[in-house]
Amino acid sequence: MTAGTRTTYLNEALLPLPFCPGCGHSAIVRHLDAALVQLQLDPRQVVLVTDIGCQGLADCYFDTNAFHGLHGRSITYATGIKLANPDLKVIVLIGDGGTGIGGHHLLNAARRNIGITVLVFNNLNFGMTGGEHSVTTPPGARTATTRQGHLERPLDLCATVGVNGAGFVARTTAYDKQLPALIAQAIQHDGFALIDIWELCTAYFVEHNRFNRALLEQTMADLGFGTGILYQHDGPEYSRAYRDALRDQRGQPVMPPQPLVPRYSSPLTAPCHIALAGAAGAKIGSAAAIFCQGAVLSGLWATQRSDYPVTVRSGHSVADIVLSQDDAFHVDTTPPDLMVVLFSEGLKKERGRIAHLSAKATLLIDAALLPVQTAARVVPLDFSTTRQKKETWALMALAALLEHTGLYPLEAFREAAALRPAFAEANLAAIEAGLTLLT
Repeated sequence: MTAGTRTTYLNEALLPLPFCPGCGHSAIVRHLDAALVQLQLDPRQVVLVTDIGCQGLADCYFDTNAFHGLHGRSITYATGIKLANPDLKVIVLIGDGGTGIGGHHLLNAARRNIGITVLVFNNLNFGMTGGEHSVTTPPGARTATTRQGHLERPLDLCATVGVNGAGFVARTTAYDKQLPALIAQAIQHDGFALIDIWELCTAYFVEHNRFNRALLEQTMADLGFGTGILYQHDGPEYSRAYRDALRDQRGQPVMPPQPLVPRYSSPLTAPCHIALAGAAGAKIGSAAAIFCQGAVLSGLWATQRSDYPVTVRSGHSVADIVLSQDDAFHVDTTPPDLMVVLFSEGLKKERGRIAHLSAKATLLIDAALLPVQTAARVVPLDFSTTRQKKETWALMALAALLEHTGLYPLEAFREAAALRPAFAEANLAAIEAGLTLLT
């Protein structure tokens, strides 16, 4: 090797390659190596990204950067790497199984035109896990999961990414002598590039179907799958376009900082666990967040854990809060020291914890929900005469809790409630209304 010139990017000390005799993977890996030699790329600027599958064994044989992850996710990892550093040459080695599992990622990478190169090791089945059919298995093929012949039309990977905006798309076989040059062209393309490389799985597909190179090429023709470069166009490469669009924001925070500078003090000497239970859509989490901000303004540490169903606006909503003079990063769902229960949804969700509250605990509860079984001291909250909307009841109840316990000054709670000017008037009115609930 002459100075500055590489004759291979493979680590020859690790050879031979691990693939089955006759497997097309070996040929594709050699073609990729030849393409890298042709381009003479700095190996430190090349990243090979792989996932589960026989092709995923190849990355460790190259003297380049590599990333290996979960099945079907290699395009996602590659996208993140390219976004982090657009100057890298990011090459994905993925099987036809992985393209099916990660089909959504494939489509999104293509439509964004992110500058990664995807080499599909397409042997028409899941070769590593036993020869099951994949999204590219041709009709009539016998596999471990289609013993009587495959019924589905295969996914045309090239047409799929091409119609969705991929900048460079080609199809060929592992036996194409021009494949190194084609791979080099794909790597050099400034945008999303994919080469669908058909090959033979000698362990399973060849054995089950008496397949060979001639039948491989005939199958392409019978399906009407074209070969060579099928799509090629220039367009903005996403990772650079993204940076250009946000160039003026570089170094700036995504959101302006809103520091909470303590202005009050709290008599709290030991950690205090508070649970606020109510109905989804009733601003339980928002009220809890304001309560935590008031605690921070009072010099306390505050940690909040929220629980609500995926429906968001139906069912329960529960917020667990820990206030402490010291670091408080963990919130569990053990019976709390103080509990506020509103609405039938909150009662239904938390009836078990209510029953396990200790005699030292305090339960503030909407009087309409009584009676309940608990050893805790019960403090009824009478909402029957309030004109406040139910979306403000959580703020009202927390104001009543502060009035009852003195955990921290009400003025700190008011200041926190006014931090968002658009809601300040309604929030402050709710707090004042809450102070009447205990009378």
